[in-house]
Amino acid sequence: MSPTDATADAVSTPVPDVGDGTCSSRGEGHTARTDHGDTGDRTTAQGAEWSTRREETEDSTTREAHRSADHEDTLDLRLPDELIALIETGRADSGVGTGDTDTDTDTGTQQGRAHGQGQGQHSRHIGVEPSASLRPDAYDLLDGVAEWGPITTPAGVFQLVPVRVERDLALICHWMNDPAVAAFWELAGPQNVTEEHLRSQLDDDGRSVPCLGVLNGTPMSYWEIYRADLDPLARHYPARPHDTGIHLLVGTVADRGRGLGSTLLRAVADLVLDRRPACARVVAEPDLRNIPSVTAFLSAGFRFSAEVDLPAKRAALVIRDRSLRDLM
Repeated sequence: MSPTDATADAVSTPVPDVGDGTCSSRGEGHTARTDHGDTGDRTTAQGAEWSTRREETEDSTTREAHRSADHEDTLDLRLPDELIALIETGRADSGVGTGDTDTDTDTGTQQGRAHGQGQGQHSRHIGVEPSASLRPDAYDLLDGVAEWGPITTPAGVFQLVPVRVERDLALICHWMNDPAVAAFWELAGPQNVTEEHLRSQLDDDGRSVPCLGVLNGTPMSYWEIYRADLDPLARHYPARPHDTGIHLLVGTVADRGRGLGSTLLRAVADLVLDRRPACARVVAEPDLRNIPSVTAFLSAGFRFSAEVDLPAKRAALVIRDRSLRDLM
Protein backbone atom coordinates (compact mmCIF):
# COMPACT_ATOMS: atom_id res chain seq x y z
CA MET A 1 0.00 0.00 0.00
CA SER A 2 1.52 3.33 -1.03
CA PRO A 3 2.09 5.90 1.72
CA THR A 4 -0.35 8.79 2.08
CA ASP A 5 0.86 12.11 0.71
CA ALA A 6 0.26 14.51 3.58
CA THR A 7 1.74 17.61 1.99
CA ALA A 8 -1.49 18.69 0.35
CA ASP A 9 -3.32 18.75 3.67
CA ALA A 10 -0.55 20.18 5.80
CA VAL A 11 -1.55 23.02 8.15
CA SER A 12 1.00 25.53 9.30
CA THR A 13 1.37 25.74 13.07
CA PRO A 14 0.28 29.20 14.23
CA VAL A 15 3.13 31.32 15.59
CA PRO A 16 2.23 32.76 18.97
CA ASP A 17 2.09 36.50 19.53
CA VAL A 18 4.87 36.78 22.11
CA GLY A 19 4.19 40.44 22.78
CA ASP A 20 0.66 39.57 23.85
CA GLY A 21 1.95 37.27 26.61
CA THR A 22 -0.26 34.29 25.60
CA CYS A 23 0.57 31.03 23.80
CA SER A 24 -2.21 28.83 22.49
CA SER A 25 -1.33 25.20 21.73
CA ARG A 26 -4.27 23.63 19.87
CA GLY A 27 -2.98 20.11 20.44
CA GLU A 28 -3.21 20.52 24.21
CA GLY A 29 -6.00 23.12 24.44
CA HIS A 30 -3.93 25.09 26.96
CA THR A 31 -3.52 28.87 27.30
CA ALA A 32 -0.60 30.41 29.21
CA ARG A 33 -1.55 33.45 31.29
CA THR A 34 0.62 36.25 32.74
CA ASP A 35 0.18 38.49 35.78
CA HIS A 36 0.14 42.27 35.41
CA GLY A 37 3.20 42.82 37.63
CA ASP A 38 5.80 40.95 35.51
CA THR A 39 4.11 40.63 32.16
CA GLY A 40 7.23 41.35 30.12
CA ASP A 41 9.53 38.90 31.92
CA ARG A 42 7.03 36.05 32.00
CA THR A 43 6.01 36.66 28.41
CA THR A 44 9.62 36.46 27.26
CA ALA A 45 10.32 33.34 29.33
CA GLN A 46 7.19 31.58 28.19
CA GLY A 47 7.81 32.52 24.56
CA ALA A 48 11.33 31.07 24.80
CA GLU A 49 10.00 27.93 26.46
CA TRP A 50 7.32 27.50 23.79
CA SER A 51 9.91 27.96 21.05
CA THR A 52 12.17 25.32 22.61
CA ARG A 53 9.29 22.85 22.92
CA ARG A 54 8.28 23.52 19.33
CA GLU A 55 11.80 22.81 18.08
CA GLU A 56 11.94 19.56 20.09
CA THR A 57 8.55 18.51 18.68
CA GLU A 58 9.65 19.28 15.13
CA ASP A 59 12.89 17.33 15.63
CA SER A 60 10.95 14.34 16.95
CA THR A 61 8.47 14.52 14.06
CA THR A 62 11.31 14.73 11.55
CA ARG A 63 13.03 11.70 13.05
CA GLU A 64 9.81 9.67 12.89
CA ALA A 65 9.27 10.68 9.27
CA HIS A 66 12.79 9.58 8.36
CA ARG A 67 12.35 6.33 10.23
CA SER A 68 9.09 5.60 8.39
CA ALA A 69 10.66 6.43 5.06
CA ASP A 70 13.65 4.20 5.76
CA HIS A 71 11.44 1.19 6.49
CA GLU A 72 8.65 1.87 4.04
CA ASP A 73 9.72 -0.86 1.61
CA THR A 74 11.13 -3.30 4.15
CA LEU A 75 9.46 -6.72 4.27
CA ASP A 76 8.41 -7.92 7.70
CA LEU A 77 9.93 -11.39 7.45
CA ARG A 78 9.06 -13.80 10.24
CA LEU A 79 8.93 -17.50 10.87
CA PRO A 80 5.55 -19.24 10.72
CA ASP A 81 3.90 -19.55 14.12
CA GLU A 82 4.10 -23.36 13.89
CA LEU A 83 7.89 -23.28 13.52
CA ILE A 84 8.26 -20.83 16.39
CA ALA A 85 6.14 -23.09 18.59
CA LEU A 86 8.17 -26.10 17.51
CA ILE A 87 11.45 -24.37 18.38
CA GLU A 88 10.15 -23.37 21.81
CA THR A 89 8.81 -26.87 22.42
CA GLY A 90 12.16 -28.38 21.49
CA ARG A 91 13.98 -26.11 23.90
CA ALA A 92 11.61 -26.88 26.73
CA ASP A 93 11.31 -30.61 26.13
CA SER A 94 14.77 -31.60 24.95
CA GLY A 95 15.71 -34.95 26.41
CA VAL A 96 12.16 -36.05 27.16
CA GLY A 97 11.65 -39.79 26.66
CA THR A 98 9.11 -41.38 24.39
CA GLY A 99 5.64 -41.44 25.83
CA ASP A 100 3.45 -44.45 25.24
CA THR A 101 -0.18 -43.51 24.92
CA ASP A 102 -1.28 -46.53 22.97
CA THR A 103 -4.93 -46.67 22.15
CA ASP A 104 -5.97 -49.60 20.00
CA THR A 105 -8.16 -48.62 17.11
CA ASP A 106 -9.32 -50.81 14.29
CA THR A 107 -9.89 -49.08 11.02
CA GLY A 108 -9.19 -49.71 7.43
CA THR A 109 -7.68 -48.26 4.35
CA GLN A 110 -7.75 -48.76 0.62
CA GLN A 111 -6.62 -46.47 -2.11
CA GLY A 112 -5.71 -46.11 -5.73
CA ARG A 113 -2.15 -44.96 -5.71
CA ALA A 114 -1.14 -41.43 -5.99
CA HIS A 115 2.56 -41.87 -5.95
CA GLY A 116 3.07 -45.38 -7.10
CA GLN A 117 1.28 -48.62 -6.66
CA GLY A 118 1.92 -51.27 -4.17
CA GLN A 119 1.30 -54.84 -3.43
CA GLY A 120 0.94 -56.63 -0.19
CA GLN A 121 -0.21 -59.93 1.14
CA HIS A 122 -0.64 -58.56 4.67
CA SER A 123 -4.39 -58.00 4.49
CA ARG A 124 -4.86 -58.76 8.15
CA HIS A 125 -6.67 -56.99 10.95
CA ILE A 126 -4.41 -55.24 13.42
CA GLY A 127 -4.77 -52.98 16.41
CA VAL A 128 -3.16 -49.62 15.65
CA GLU A 129 -2.24 -46.71 17.88
CA PRO A 130 -3.60 -43.39 16.59
CA SER A 131 -0.74 -41.55 18.25
CA ALA A 132 1.87 -43.89 16.81
CA SER A 133 5.03 -41.93 16.16
CA LEU A 134 8.69 -42.07 17.03
CA ARG A 135 8.70 -38.45 18.07
CA PRO A 136 8.52 -38.02 21.86
CA ASP A 137 5.71 -35.49 21.81
CA ALA A 138 3.93 -36.77 18.66
CA TYR A 139 3.94 -33.18 17.45
CA ASP A 140 3.42 -32.29 13.82
CA LEU A 141 2.79 -29.21 11.72
CA LEU A 142 -0.41 -30.66 10.30
CA ASP A 143 -2.83 -30.09 13.16
CA GLY A 144 -2.37 -33.53 14.70
CA VAL A 145 -2.86 -36.19 12.02
CA ALA A 146 -2.92 -38.85 14.75
CA GLU A 147 -6.07 -37.26 16.17
CA TRP A 148 -7.99 -36.92 12.91
CA GLY A 149 -9.90 -40.11 13.61
CA PRO A 150 -11.82 -42.51 11.36
CA ILE A 151 -14.17 -41.44 8.58
CA THR A 152 -16.92 -43.26 6.72
CA THR A 153 -16.38 -43.60 2.98
CA PRO A 154 -18.30 -45.43 0.24
CA ALA A 155 -15.67 -48.18 0.61
CA GLY A 156 -16.03 -48.49 4.38
CA VAL A 157 -14.53 -47.03 7.56
CA PHE A 158 -11.13 -45.53 6.85
CA GLN A 159 -8.41 -44.04 9.05
CA LEU A 160 -4.92 -42.63 8.62
CA VAL A 161 -2.69 -44.15 11.30
CA PRO A 162 0.79 -42.65 11.75
CA VAL A 163 3.49 -45.21 11.05
CA ARG A 164 5.34 -46.94 13.86
CA VAL A 165 8.57 -48.33 12.42
CA GLU A 166 8.90 -51.33 14.73
CA ARG A 167 5.36 -52.39 13.87
CA ASP A 168 4.94 -51.42 10.22
CA LEU A 169 8.37 -51.62 8.57
CA ALA A 170 8.08 -55.15 7.20
CA LEU A 171 4.71 -54.49 5.58
CA ILE A 172 5.71 -51.18 4.00
CA CYS A 173 9.01 -52.64 2.78
CA HIS A 174 7.06 -55.51 1.18
CA TRP A 175 4.94 -52.99 -0.72
CA MET A 176 7.96 -50.94 -1.78
CA ASN A 177 9.50 -54.02 -3.39
CA ASP A 178 6.54 -54.57 -5.67
CA PRO A 179 7.87 -53.72 -9.17
CA ALA A 180 4.81 -51.57 -9.89
CA VAL A 181 5.59 -49.49 -6.82
CA ALA A 182 9.36 -49.49 -7.13
CA ALA A 183 9.17 -47.97 -10.61
CA PHE A 184 7.94 -44.70 -9.09
CA TRP A 185 8.88 -44.71 -5.40
CA GLU A 186 12.41 -46.05 -6.00
CA LEU A 187 12.64 -47.55 -2.50
CA ALA A 188 13.07 -51.21 -3.42
CA GLY A 189 15.71 -53.14 -1.52
CA PRO A 190 16.34 -54.35 2.04
CA GLN A 191 14.37 -53.03 4.98
CA ASN A 192 16.97 -50.44 5.91
CA VAL A 193 16.17 -48.54 2.68
CA THR A 194 12.52 -48.17 3.65
CA GLU A 195 13.41 -47.57 7.30
CA GLU A 196 15.69 -44.67 6.42
CA HIS A 197 12.90 -43.12 4.35
CA LEU A 198 10.41 -43.44 7.21
CA ARG A 199 12.74 -42.18 9.93
CA SER A 200 13.73 -39.16 7.89
CA GLN A 201 10.12 -38.02 8.33
CA LEU A 202 9.43 -39.28 11.84
CA ASP A 203 12.60 -37.71 13.23
CA ASP A 204 12.11 -34.42 11.42
CA ASP A 205 10.16 -31.35 12.54
CA GLY A 206 6.67 -32.71 11.84
CA ARG A 207 6.14 -31.27 8.37
CA SER A 208 5.55 -34.76 6.91
CA VAL A 209 3.66 -37.62 8.56
CA PRO A 210 3.87 -41.15 7.06
CA CYS A 211 0.71 -43.16 7.66
CA LEU A 212 -0.86 -46.52 7.06
CA GLY A 213 -4.24 -46.35 5.43
CA VAL A 214 -6.51 -48.76 7.28
CA LEU A 215 -9.81 -49.74 5.70
CA ASN A 216 -12.33 -51.72 7.73
CA GLY A 217 -9.55 -52.80 10.10
CA THR A 218 -7.08 -53.86 7.41
CA PRO A 219 -3.93 -51.88 6.52
CA MET A 220 -3.93 -51.69 2.73
CA SER A 221 -2.16 -48.48 1.66
CA TYR A 222 0.68 -46.14 2.55
CA TRP A 223 0.24 -42.36 2.70
CA GLU A 224 2.40 -39.33 3.33
CA ILE A 225 0.61 -36.18 4.44
CA TYR A 226 2.97 -33.22 4.27
CA ARG A 227 3.17 -29.43 4.36
CA ALA A 228 3.68 -28.60 0.69
CA ASP A 229 4.36 -24.96 1.52
CA LEU A 230 7.34 -26.03 3.67
CA ASP A 231 8.53 -28.71 1.25
CA PRO A 232 11.09 -28.35 -1.59
CA LEU A 233 8.06 -28.69 -3.88
CA ALA A 234 7.21 -25.08 -2.99
CA ARG A 235 10.17 -23.95 -5.12
CA HIS A 236 8.45 -25.29 -8.21
CA TYR A 237 4.96 -23.80 -7.96
CA PRO A 238 3.29 -20.72 -6.42
CA ALA A 239 2.67 -22.23 -2.99
CA ARG A 240 0.26 -20.74 -0.50
CA PRO A 241 0.47 -20.91 3.30
CA HIS A 242 -0.67 -24.27 4.68
CA ASP A 243 -0.91 -26.00 1.28
CA THR A 244 -1.05 -29.69 2.20
CA GLY A 245 0.38 -32.44 0.01
CA ILE A 246 -0.51 -36.11 -0.42
CA HIS A 247 1.59 -39.11 -1.51
CA LEU A 248 -0.11 -42.49 -1.81
CA LEU A 249 0.44 -46.08 -2.81
CA VAL A 250 -2.11 -48.87 -2.71
CA GLY A 251 -0.44 -51.93 -1.26
CA THR A 252 -2.56 -54.84 -2.42
CA VAL A 253 -2.92 -55.71 -6.08
CA ALA A 254 -6.57 -56.63 -5.58
CA ASP A 255 -7.33 -53.07 -4.48
CA ARG A 256 -6.01 -51.47 -7.66
CA GLY A 257 -7.79 -50.67 -10.88
CA ARG A 258 -11.32 -50.64 -9.52
CA GLY A 259 -11.82 -47.01 -8.48
CA LEU A 260 -10.89 -47.50 -4.84
CA GLY A 261 -7.97 -45.10 -5.14
CA SER A 262 -10.17 -42.25 -6.34
CA THR A 263 -12.68 -42.92 -3.58
CA LEU A 264 -10.06 -42.72 -0.85
CA LEU A 265 -8.19 -39.81 -2.40
CA ARG A 266 -11.36 -37.74 -2.37
CA ALA A 267 -12.11 -38.81 1.20
CA VAL A 268 -8.61 -37.99 2.47
CA ALA A 269 -8.46 -34.65 0.64
CA ASP A 270 -11.75 -33.64 2.23
CA LEU A 271 -10.50 -34.93 5.58
CA VAL A 272 -7.49 -32.65 5.30
CA LEU A 273 -9.70 -29.66 4.53
CA ASP A 274 -12.01 -30.51 7.44
CA ARG A 275 -9.24 -31.00 9.99
CA ARG A 276 -7.01 -28.14 8.81
CA PRO A 277 -9.10 -24.93 8.69
CA ALA A 278 -6.09 -22.85 7.59
CA CYS A 279 -5.52 -25.06 4.54
CA ALA A 280 -7.25 -23.88 1.38
CA ARG A 281 -5.74 -26.40 -1.04
CA VAL A 282 -4.64 -30.02 -1.12
CA VAL A 283 -1.93 -30.64 -3.71
CA ALA A 284 -0.18 -33.65 -5.26
CA GLU A 285 2.50 -34.21 -7.88
CA PRO A 286 2.17 -37.71 -9.37
CA ASP A 287 4.66 -38.74 -12.03
CA LEU A 288 3.31 -37.91 -15.47
CA ARG A 289 4.22 -41.43 -16.59
CA ASN A 290 1.96 -42.90 -13.93
CA ILE A 291 -1.28 -42.62 -15.85
CA PRO A 292 -3.40 -44.60 -13.32
CA SER A 293 -2.25 -42.28 -10.54
CA VAL A 294 -2.93 -39.07 -12.46
CA THR A 295 -6.34 -40.42 -13.48
CA ALA A 296 -7.19 -41.33 -9.88
CA PHE A 297 -6.47 -37.78 -8.70
CA LEU A 298 -8.52 -36.18 -11.45
CA SER A 299 -11.42 -38.54 -10.70
CA ALA A 300 -11.15 -37.58 -7.01
CA GLY A 301 -11.94 -33.90 -7.61
CA PHE A 302 -8.41 -32.58 -8.17
CA ARG A 303 -7.83 -30.24 -11.08
CA PHE A 304 -4.78 -30.29 -13.31
CA SER A 305 -2.71 -27.16 -12.69
CA ALA A 306 0.60 -27.54 -14.49
CA GLU A 307 3.47 -29.79 -15.46
CA VAL A 308 6.46 -29.27 -13.20
CA ASP A 309 10.05 -30.44 -13.49
CA LEU A 310 11.10 -31.87 -10.13
CA PRO A 311 14.58 -33.23 -9.37
CA ALA A 312 13.54 -36.87 -9.80
CA LYS A 313 10.63 -36.66 -12.23
CA ARG A 314 8.36 -34.61 -14.44
CA ALA A 315 5.13 -34.35 -12.53
CA ALA A 316 1.53 -33.31 -12.95
CA LEU A 317 0.68 -30.71 -10.34
CA VAL A 318 -2.92 -31.37 -9.31
CA ILE A 319 -4.92 -29.35 -6.78
CA ARG A 320 -8.14 -29.82 -4.84
CA ASP A 321 -9.47 -26.42 -3.78
CA ARG A 322 -11.58 -25.86 -0.70
CA SER A 323 -13.72 -23.40 -2.67
CA LEU A 324 -14.45 -25.98 -5.37
CA ARG A 325 -14.82 -29.12 -3.25
CA ASP A 326 -18.59 -29.18 -3.61
CA LEU A 327 -18.40 -28.67 -7.38
CA MET A 328 -15.83 -31.28 -8.34
